[in-house]
Amino acid sequence: MHYRWLIVGAGLFGAVFAREMKKKGVSCAVIDRREHIAGNIYTEKRNGIHVHCYGAHIFHTSDREVWDYVQQFADFNNYINSPVAQYGDEIYNLPFNMNTFSRMWGIRTPQEAKEMIARQVAEAGIEEPRNLEEQALSLVGRDIYEKLVKGYTEKQWGRDCTELPAFIIRRLPVRFVYDNNYFNDRWQGIPVGGYTRMVEKILEGIPVFLKTDFRSAVREIPAPDGKGTVFSMGDDVFDKVLYTGMIDEYFDQCYGPLEYRSLRFETQELPDTDNYQGNAVVNYTERSVPFTRIIEHKFFEFGKDSETGGEIPGTIITREYPASWENGMEPYYPVNNEKNNAQYEKYRALAAEKENVVFGGRLGLYQYFDMDKVIRAALDLASGAE
Repeated sequence: MHYRWLIVGAGLFGAVFAREMKKKGVSCAVIDRREHIAGNIYTEKRNGIHVHCYGAHIFHTSDREVWDYVQQFADFNNYINSPVAQYGDEIYNLPFNMNTFSRMWGIRTPQEAKEMIARQVAEAGIEEPRNLEEQALSLVGRDIYEKLVKGYTEKQWGRDCTELPAFIIRRLPVRFVYDNNYFNDRWQGIPVGGYTRMVEKILEGIPVFLKTDFRSAVREIPAPDGKGTVFSMGDDVFDKVLYTGMIDEYFDQCYGPLEYRSLRFETQELPDTDNYQGNAVVNYTERSVPFTRIIEHKFFEFGKDSETGGEIPGTIITREYPASWENGMEPYYPVNNEKNNAQYEKYRALAAEKENVVFGGRLGLYQYFDMDKVIRAALDLASGAE
């Protein structure tokens, strides 16, 4: 077969781009090195529960076009992300709001909360923050920083807050209302039946080859007309490539490897426990606790089977452990500090020279994206592609 596009990566970016190309009558095929589609939003059903295999994913957006787009492929429930944080024996609501402040300081009014934060910020006396710790103290004061920011952040990044740059938290969301809704976006929810089913529908009618690695399966060869190059995979030929993998890996890390943070998941089935923690997401903010959060998957769908509507017996939880990324691990979060950003710019310059290769997604662009931003970027790219 002769295809116009080879799309490397069956995650959300690659799937949406492939769908839009198909709608335009442009031939394409998708490959992925994993044994499943949907990338990191992959879910699988176990004991009636849709398990988020690569960590919790809650869809949220204020982009009407993106919201209308995903409605074509899934019905979304009305799940509202309202995580809680555990510090020792204390439980706090997130994001920081009046419920948080009332629990922390025994106060009741927004004015009392504002005065408490202002007093602690003044006591810190930091005018030009030199690191993340000083930045946080200058924004929310010591109590919130010590209990809800410090340990969690140090686990997430694998180093002390005094060693992290201030720009990582240019702001911290503080709300002086009794509202535990984590997101400000107009729409949010979880696709009924899981994300995998949604991506299956997006990719409907498009050839997908799993357990297929671009570097080992695909060769760049001279074009039949002698002008430039094309790509071959077995008997199939492709004019162009959309690459959503790691941009430094594509170029054999010629400028050195970019840094990422990774995650390790420890999933446990509890058939004799119907309710382990009472919430879908509980963050553990002490550094002495090795995991950052526990996810109880059934509560993303309110404890009910999405097919039957019945109550689900038992439960499934996942502990999430941050880790330094090494070759062979899944890269989750680009480490966008000055060193890595400068290094990425070198790779971006190489990418600009590739006439028939386009880079996209969080790994191809070395940038963290929420799901709605992934879809928006894929739609924008597809609108100008042919």
